Amino acid sequence: MAKPIHDPWSVDLERLLREALQKIRFGTVTLVIQDGVVIQVDRSEKIRLGRQGHMHGSGI
Repeated sequence: MAKPIHDPWSVDLERLLREALQKIRFGTVTLVIQDGVVIQVDRSEKIRLGRQGHMHGSGI
């Protein structure tokens, strides 16, 4: 069976997603899809500080 010319899911995309998910501890991985095709993968990671990392009066 012939593979579709415009496959929205590829081995490269799967590899990219696996890497993004393996490298992140806290945060989000977002897929941007246009016309049924993933055009962008965003990874946003949160860095959690322990109490010793906080400074008095350092509100954000």
